[in-house]
Amino acid sequence: MAQINTTNTARQIRITLQTKQSLDPVRGLRGTQCYLTRLTLTQAVFSSAALAILAVSSVSPSYAGPDARVLAAAKTCEPKARALLQQLVQIDSGTGDVTGLAAMGAILKTELEHLGANVESVPAVAPAVGDNIVATLTGAGKGHILLIAHMDTVFPHGTVAQRPYTVVGNRGIGPGAGDDKAGIVSAVCALRVLRDVNYHDYAQITLILNSNEETGSVGTRDLIRAKAKESEAAINLERGVPPDSLEVTRKGSAVITVEIMGRAAHAGLEPEKGRNAIVEASHQAQQLGSLANPPMETTVNVTMIQGGNAINVIPDHALIKADVRAFTPEEFDRVEADLQKLAGDTTIPDVQVKASMVRNFPPWPRAASTEALLARAQKLYAEVGGKLAGVPVGSSADVAFAAETGTPSIDGIAILGGGAHGVEDYADLSSIVPRVYLLTRMLMDLGHNPPVKPTGR
Repeated sequence: MAQINTTNTARQIRITLQTKQSLDPVRGLRGTQCYLTRLTLTQAVFSSAALAILAVSSVSPSYAGPDARVLAAAKTCEPKARALLQQLVQIDSGTGDVTGLAAMGAILKTELEHLGANVESVPAVAPAVGDNIVATLTGAGKGHILLIAHMDTVFPHGTVAQRPYTVVGNRGIGPGAGDDKAGIVSAVCALRVLRDVNYHDYAQITLILNSNEETGSVGTRDLIRAKAKESEAAINLERGVPPDSLEVTRKGSAVITVEIMGRAAHAGLEPEKGRNAIVEASHQAQQLGSLANPPMETTVNVTMIQGGNAINVIPDHALIKADVRAFTPEEFDRVEADLQKLAGDTTIPDVQVKASMVRNFPPWPRAASTEALLARAQKLYAEVGGKLAGVPVGSSADVAFAAETGTPSIDGIAILGGGAHGVEDYADLSSIVPRVYLLTRMLMDLGHNPPVKPTGR
């Protein structure tokens, strides 16, 4: 393993790497394996002031190389992080699963209280259910920082029994592993590192664990907005994007509902008297795809269709749901207007079609304040040799509610992952140490030197 020695006379940080014969394969930041043999790396010369800070008990908010104590604490936390991830993934906590969400909340309340946080349960606003968890740590510095993650998943109760948590290579796979239980683990581990290195140079760190994100955070969005207004920066802990990126802009989301009313009749005796709502629904579903706008990256996807209640009856009712994603409010306006035109284009006579669209998450546009946070993250990640990119993504998230208050916001500073909402939902276990290091250093940096929020918000 690496040995880090510092000397004031040489004014250098020297990292001596042991030979291959005495060293197991080293896991790189991106999960690749390599053997390091008799190499010596000499970092750029530090100022004497920076070296003096290394000698005192408080942790410096800025380093040209790795903060040795933070890196060591992140490595120490890795086994705990792996165990906590498995424990959380083994709980069914789909949106609306009050029992599962309560079990998650009980575990995390204990974890966070052990770290010195004041923890409270905040009921979700109806119609959402399940308690949100709000944990607060108070320090002695300037910055107020909001962390956000979510406990709920898209998977129904019983999924864990069908697909229990498994580890394959560097992947921890299971329902909600990457989306977003790895984000929760990232937060807990980073807060543990701060405690272990005795860092308190922040005014307040608030962590919201949302119970209903997957259905639009109806029960938590006002809580997020309120806590964001009290903060100088917000970090949403959705998965980091492989190979090593974070999110800097997201689409907003909306739900289209199309209801078709037809006429029931005996399917064998006199089907001609019926007006088949399912046949009309198939036509409407095909039309909905035309609302997409590829040049603007606007997507419209039919995700649910229901109709009929008996095999021998011409169905008189059908329902369609479609998912809409767009980067701009104007695109949502266009989709909503064109939706009504499509609803008037029917193929079955005498049917009635009602169409509506409800907006959930607003778009999160790229902003100068996000770029500034990205630049901080890139500088801090470089301490451990990491290179970060900021990428746009097509999914929506709670960061949009924080950002719309004017609070500088960023997303994806968490363990890497992928396969969201599918059978391959995973967390990249090899990214635990570097990503926890990054999140911890961001908390230190923002606590010591918080950004200035725009006035009038």
